Amino acid sequence: MIKQFTYIIIVLFLYSCKTESDKDQNLVAIAKANNEYLYMDDIKDIVPQGTATKDSAELIKKYIDNWIHESLVIQKAESNLSEEQKNVEKQLKDYRNSLITYAYEKELVKQKLDTTITDSEIEVYYNNNQSDFELKDNIIKVIYVKVDKKAPGIDKLKKWYKSDNLKDREQLSSYCHQFAANFYLDDSSWLLFDDLLKEIPIQTYNKELFLQNNRFVEVSDNLNNYYVNIKGFKIRNSLSPLTFEKENIKNIILNKRKLELITKMKEDVYNDAINNKKIEIYSNEKHKK
Repeated sequence: MIKQFTYIIIVLFLYSCKTESDKDQNLVAIAKANNEYLYMDDIKDIVPQGTATKDSAELIKKYIDNWIHESLVIQKAESNLSEEQKNVEKQLKDYRNSLITYAYEKELVKQKLDTTITDSEIEVYYNNNQSDFELKDNIIKVIYVKVDKKAPGIDKLKKWYKSDNLKDREQLSSYCHQFAANFYLDDSSWLLFDDLLKEIPIQTYNKELFLQNNRFVEVSDNLNNYYVNIKGFKIRNSLSPLTFEKENIKNIILNKRKLELITKMKEDVYNDAINNKKIEIYSNEKHKK
């Protein structure tokens, strides 16, 4: 181990003393695995400038160890695979073609895709595909407040969180910003009921039955009181509301447009080649000749 570490320090020293004219130094071998060699030039970029000598030595040691392991495995594979198995040219070509095609399609979408989606389009899609929007979970519209048991004005809070009066709602908002440990007052948006259960220690064995039989919920733990006003709910397996699916539908429409754009590009490229007589399909007889 000491010899190995000393050797790495020597390598670092040689590398740090390297000049532009000292090109032969690149050919100095620093490791060997069977008949494969690792040269000075192979490690020239692995140590960032300003790295401490000890850290640099560790980086180079780790690189050399990894290189030796990988080289031995590759050589083992080379000696145990047939020439047909080792011929990866087709896979490499297919992979390269896939990468190039993907990059072109991505750039095409970036330049040409119309990302404007109106509320009318969303509504039409929703109405025409309602069978796709069955709720998988229970959802709710809710107001909830988590507050320390010793917080002031609990009696007023109990009134405000139940009220639909605008002034009471303003009072509730002001109170929550001053004293609540956590709160949610946007009762116009749908939430997953399971997400509420993560915040509020409600115990229930039948979530659907609980929603159907509870409007105002007050529970406590050792430190806090929890106040919940369930303003609305929809049970799983029922039709999901449009407002809950809006972002999902936007993404569906966008993905559909992407596919249509890419499909049209491929058709245009093909038709252009046909029209300009750039495509020929040879028969077996022609190949035999």
